[in-house]
Amino acid sequence: MGVTVKASLGKTKYYTEVTAGENQIITDEPIDKGGQNKGFNPFEVLATSLASCTAATLKMYIDRKEWDVEKINVEVELENYPLTKTAVFKRDISFEGNLDEEQIRRLHHIADACPVHKILTNNIEINTKFS
Repeated sequence: MGVTVKASLGKTKYYTEVTAGENQIITDEPIDKGGQNKGFNPFEVLATSLASCTAATLKMYIDRKEWDVEKINVEVELENYPLTKTAVFKRDISFEGNLDEEQIRRLHHIADACPVHKILTNNIEINTKFS
């Protein structure tokens, strides 16, 4: 599945309008980085991608199995270490509902099958063109 996202940044420092199809979000930098903190910063958007994809993937599986889950909570913490070119995602998943140990074990496997998780753990290539 391919997606196209367009980001436009005008004269206001770091305030960026990002569109994908008919949807739009705002990204910005924190005040201490010269922005106005009017939207998620790019690292937060990256962590959001993993968190939201994980939750949706788990929800699809839980619904298919008709398990008794009221709510799925996914918290992602992203630490970036530029000197070692390493990024560490810490993902904490919890459920509000009635699940046994075997179901939770299965859901751990399903969380790792989330498409964004797969992308982030595969080789990544970025091709850039200026036009």
